[in-house]
Amino acid sequence: MAGPGWTMLLLLLLVSLVGYGLQKQQMNLSHKVIGEPCRSHEECQSNCCTTNSLDPHTLCTPKTILLQCLPWKKPNGYRCSDNSECQSSCCVRNNKSPQEFCTSQTIFLQCVPWRKPNGNFCSSHQECSSQCCIQLREDSPFRCTPRTGILAQCLPL
Repeated sequence: MAGPGWTMLLLLLLVSLVGYGLQKQQMNLSHKVIGEPCRSHEECQSNCCTTNSLDPHTLCTPKTILLQCLPWKKPNGYRCSDNSECQSSCCVRNNKSPQEFCTSQTIFLQCVPWRKPNGNFCSSHQECSSQCCIQLREDSPFRCTPRTGILAQCLPL
């Protein structure tokens, strides 16, 4: 027959095992699978809670091969307000509209905004595709004009 010490030890072991089982069950309940809504990384089995579409809600998402937790980014053609929102890291105007859109970078990895064609009204060189905004006469408005001369300078015709 076991003494009071052994009985107490056995009782403590039993209580700790039951407690561990409940704790493990609670932990599994709080760890959500990929695709379930979440508020923090800790809620997800993948330890990654981010947005993965235009929907502002966050979902448990898988980590990348490099174990990074990256949010969804907009593909080309979607409206944006900052380069960080786009897969291409390029958010620029692509027509006369002031709205900006995710756009591809050039082969030199530049993010080039749309610029006004020659003949359009302008207020600075940066607005023009020719990078040339000048007055053709003193009494005329500023317009985008093609560069001229051997050195392709911005000069009136």
